[in-house]
Amino acid sequence: MQIHGFNKTTLLDYPGHLASTIFLGGCNFCCPFCHNKGLVLCPQKEPVIPTIIVLEHLAKRRNVIEGVCITGGEPTLAMDLPYFIRQIKDLGLLVKLDTNGYRPEVLRGLLNEKLIDYIAMDIKSSPENYTKLTGLAETDLNKINESINIIMSANTAYEFRSTLVKELHTFEDIDLMGKWVKGCRNFYIQNYRETEHVINPIYHGFEKEELLAFQKHLSRYVKQVQIRGID
Repeated sequence: MQIHGFNKTTLLDYPGHLASTIFLGGCNFCCPFCHNKGLVLCPQKEPVIPTIIVLEHLAKRRNVIEGVCITGGEPTLAMDLPYFIRQIKDLGLLVKLDTNGYRPEVLRGLLNEKLIDYIAMDIKSSPENYTKLTGLAETDLNKINESINIIMSANTAYEFRSTLVKELHTFEDIDLMGKWVKGCRNFYIQNYRETEHVINPIYHGFEKEELLAFQKHLSRYVKQVQIRGID
């Protein structure tokens, strides 16, 4: 397992749980507003943390932390992900997976094996503008649709979330995103924030009033709409 980052304690990454966060490298998207540039563009240049070191730390802290968040990059690209998760589950810890949903077959397999306790899937934009945000020449929306359906029909805690960028998202995009996941349990709006680690640092976030308006509108489609990154 190519682990490139390890946050030993977090109250933010796994809702409702004290957790550790593990960062894997590589991604099948290249979203221009992504804040993990190194993990996406050149993971081979990032430091590698031995898997045994991470597992040993989790074993020592398993009576303190409650779960582990596996993020990236795109974790579902890792061939040994199921085996790695089994090792974490054997420690009695919960597992949250962050994903862009572009490998629905992996999601289905992990859910069938009951290896995931929480899924957070990114919804990049409206179907019409999805490719503009993924950085691909073409995006297979059938894969995104399949992952949405898998997640919403699974008996597993989940959230859909969208990082909103002023230059990339219109009100119409946000409306269509809400319709796309209509009836889902939880939808999180995340305001874009620029850092030195953004792939293409030319963007801006929305004002608080705009985010609140988006939240109110999305509540027409989803009961629980929350905002992250609001001052």
